[in-house]
Amino acid sequence: MSAVAINRKRNEDSLYSNQPSTAQFRRHSPYFQAPKKRRFSFGTMSQDPNKPSSSSVSRISRYPDAKTPLRREIHAPSRANLIYGGSPKAKPNDCCEKGEFFTREYDNAKRTALDAFRFLNKDKELIDLEEEEEAVSQDSAIEVIDCDEEKLVKDDDNNKKKVEVVDCDDDDDDDEENIQTPSDVNKFGVGDTSTMLDSLSLGREETTDASSLEAYRKLMHSAERRNSKLEALGFEILFNEKRLSQLRKSRPKPLEKPLKKVPHEPFIPLTKEEEAEVYCAFSGRNRRKVLVTHESSNIDITGKVLQCLTPSAWLNDEVINVYLELLKERETRDPKNYLKCHFFNTFFYKKLVSDSGYNFKAVRRWTTQRKLGYPLIDCDMIFVPIHRGVHWTLAVINNRDRKFLYLDSLNGVDSKILNVLSKYVGDEAKEKSGKDIDVSSWEMEFVEGIPQQQNGYDCGMFMLKYIDFFSRGLGLCFSQEHMPYFRLRTAKEILKLRAN
Repeated sequence: MSAVAINRKRNEDSLYSNQPSTAQFRRHSPYFQAPKKRRFSFGTMSQDPNKPSSSSVSRISRYPDAKTPLRREIHAPSRANLIYGGSPKAKPNDCCEKGEFFTREYDNAKRTALDAFRFLNKDKELIDLEEEEEAVSQDSAIEVIDCDEEKLVKDDDNNKKKVEVVDCDDDDDDDEENIQTPSDVNKFGVGDTSTMLDSLSLGREETTDASSLEAYRKLMHSAERRNSKLEALGFEILFNEKRLSQLRKSRPKPLEKPLKKVPHEPFIPLTKEEEAEVYCAFSGRNRRKVLVTHESSNIDITGKVLQCLTPSAWLNDEVINVYLELLKERETRDPKNYLKCHFFNTFFYKKLVSDSGYNFKAVRRWTTQRKLGYPLIDCDMIFVPIHRGVHWTLAVINNRDRKFLYLDSLNGVDSKILNVLSKYVGDEAKEKSGKDIDVSSWEMEFVEGIPQQQNGYDCGMFMLKYIDFFSRGLGLCFSQEHMPYFRLRTAKEILKLRAN
């Protein structure tokens, strides 16, 4: 009997094993509850022939009890979905809801498009009837009724619309037809509205053309009136030009100013013997040798002192003071050909203007009658060389023209120097002759247009040539190009102690 019972149980298990889908469905169903298995006690059991033996029971108890896995909701995509791109299965209810949603959206979009088409303002369209009929027949909301000359189209609201078919006989558009869809219900349909707008636009164009034509006519009339005025003005211009040309011809020609002849004496070239003598004095073997001595001023000229007249060298006090003494001696030899001048040395202005300011007493004895042999106020010009640290300038007291002149080869200006000299002239006249000279009426001029130096070392040479040409009564007719010649000539005149 025990064997029969065991076989019966095996048949039942095999029966249930043939239906895996049903068992699996029941097992994973949320309403499925697994039956409780009997627990076996391992106590003393009575030996019953109908029951299995204790060995089979002990063998079954070794296996754990089968437990149903707990179900849980997944709030994020699972790993399998992320890797293989799977998507969770949609529920049947969700599919129904999505289908209704898309249907509703489609109906709304269709209704909006039809409403917009009613108020659309456009020209007549040419469409193919065969393709249009197929498209309309496929749409369930529109029915096409064939007619000979007209077509009636039904929409969703069962309102019939009349469609007028217009044949096109153009060569290029043989297969196209022009369809106009005016509404029978409304008085102003789509076709009527477009026609009305076309008429309005045409009317506007006509009015615009009329107004522009009228404006063009007015402009033409005004231009014609201006043309007559322009012709009259053109005639007046030609008449005045001819009259002006006749007046210019009748005027006497201005007298051409005679060109000033450049004097020859200041530019007499040196002979070869004179150039050789000068270059020999510039040589280094004569640096410590006293070449010449000016006795009246007691100035010794050595080779080192004379080298300041070489190109690109600055002039020193000894050379300038000796050359000024030579200019005074030249005037004494030939007073008819030169102006009566006085040449102060380079230390006069430093004494006159010391650190404490203007000091007339420091130079009062420089211009005595016994020392000069003539009154200073009687001179035509008085030259005052001024050294400004690294630059030489010249101040001139022009008694003949009653002016104070300031000459700078770099076109500089310094009114303080002229004010000091004006005060000195008043004190000198009062001290030596007892006369009061009103120098406030004298003109102070910063001479412009004079030759300018083009480098940084010829300022002393320019100052000497200003004095030389003014003492001759000549204009300043030299330039930077003459400076190398003037350096050699000045050295030659110092070596001979005679200015030509």
